[in-house]
Formats: sequence, C-alpha cells, structure tokens
Amino acid sequence: QVQLQESGPGLVNPWQTLSLTCTVSYGSITTNYYYWNWIRQPPGKGLEWMGYISYSGDTNYSPSLRSRTSISRDTSKNQFTLHLYSVTPEDTAVYYCARDPAWGYLASDYWGQGTQVTVSS
Repeated sequence: QVQLQESGPGLVNPWQTLSLTCTVSYGSITTNYYYWNWIRQPPGKGLEWMGYISYSGDTNYSPSLRSRTSISRDTSKNQFTLHLYSVTPEDTAVYYCARDPAWGYLASDYWGQGTQVTVSS
C-alpha cells in the first residue's frame, strides 16, 4: 500500500512562505503515469485543488494560486514539496497531498492524513 505523509510547520506568520513536504513510501514519484497533488480544505469549506507535479516533473497550478505557488520534487528522497508564498489568514486550512492515477485529483487513490496549517501572528 502506498503511503503519503505531509510534514511542515503548523503555524506560520502572515506574509511568510509556507513550505510543506510530502514523503511517499512504498511507491515512486517517478512511476508512470501518476500525478502528485496538493489539495487544501479551509475550515467549513470544500476541497480546493492547488496543483501537482507529474511523474515526469511537469507542474500545473490552480489559476487562483499560480502566482504564489511552486511545487518541486526530490526524487532521491521520494518527496515533493509545496511552497506557498505571502500567506494570509485565508490560507489557514488542512493541507493534503495525494496520488492521482491520471483521472483527476478527486479520483486520487492514496491521500496523506492531512496537516493543519494556521496562518496567524
């Protein structure tokens, strides 16, 4: 069974950069044809897709977040990382990483447990 686990700070200050890492176990982030996604859920709201990095290293981002989002990967560590710049309290959410078998993130077959991130000074 593939396992994903998010890690990073639970609290960040406004205007700083949020960096979260997803570590993948029992599966490779370079395996055809999977897409590795970041999704978040603000309190009381639905899931919001943020972006992905593909098995080949291509990236794609939500238009609403593209200007301040970057996803990178370290294949030697089997990890991919989300960077969200200039955060505000509206970025407070539970953040998930997930593996999508090329059907769209809602069809992801494996998800991390999620990590709570609060933006506050």
